[in-house]
Amino acid sequence: MAASTRIFHMPVAEVYPLYIIKAEKKGRTKDEVDQIIFWLTGYDAAGLKQQLDSGATFAAFFDNAPKMNPKRELITGMICGYRVEEITDPLMKQIRYLDKLVDELAKGKSMEKILRA
Repeated sequence: MAASTRIFHMPVAEVYPLYIIKAEKKGRTKDEVDQIIFWLTGYDAAGLKQQLDSGATFAAFFDNAPKMNPKRELITGMICGYRVEEITDPLMKQIRYLDKLVDELAKGKSMEKILRA
């Protein structure tokens, strides 16, 4: 398995706490991380909890997402050394969208800007 696709099979529950830690280190909150996830995927609190508790992989997490936000296409810029808008693999693009949103949160952007309001 290629290193770049290893994340597809990783449980979201392993990475989720890291998103929260990244946000909290910069004075942001778990609720804001959750709000980003809800906006991007259409999950609500119960749905997110179910995905985390079930050990859903990133592949399953995005496959089962109730409704991916059409405004996610407005997410651009660099994340993990890649330009988000140039990523061709659809699943990797969804994962990097989430990474980028959490990154923007940690960098102090307003929720209005993060959620492309």
